[in-house]
Amino acid sequence: MNHSARDWAEAIAIRLSDEWGGKSEFSEDADLLKDVLKKVLTAFPDECMRLVGTGIIEESYFDQLD
Repeated sequence: MNHSARDWAEAIAIRLSDEWGGKSEFSEDADLLKDVLKKVLTAFPDECMRLVGTGIIEESYFDQLD
């Protein structure tokens, strides 16, 4: 895991906002959700990193992108 907590926060925020059930009907709210999640996860990096390697986001998430 060579990526920072900030990188993970952004990836998690994108993933969760993309998969939110209301995204198709409320796309602006999905953008708001992404922004809020990113800020919260960045503010609490230890909590953010607890999500890595779970069903929320795989440890290999960035492998496909690097």
